[in-house]
Amino acid sequence: MSENPAQRALAASTVALIVAGACLYLIIAGATGEDMDPPAARTVLYSLGLASALLLHYVFLGMGAQRLGRSIAAWLGLALLLPGVGGIAALVLLSWLHDEAAAPGTSTAPR
Repeated sequence: MSENPAQRALAASTVALIVAGACLYLIIAGATGEDMDPPAARTVLYSLGLASALLLHYVFLGMGAQRLGRSIAAWLGLALLLPGVGGIAALVLLSWLHDEAAAPGTSTAPR
């Protein structure tokens, strides 16, 4: 299976989003666990991981949009204006548009 640059960017964006979700889970689980006062260093580490993963998600999402010939500002705007759901929706829609463009004999033009 050969991947093109747009597929690699969207796959990296997906991995970054999964890492962000894992970091968010660790932050929430640490704050609601049996010891209601988690160590500050652990919370800071997970928060930095969350911020880094979200930044990488947005960077790779923009790279994927650019490689598909789409507007970077529009797709990042969707991801940033609708936190959480917007990034997932932009990722799914860009992946769908990539699959549509790669399928032979299909057209996305309105009929």
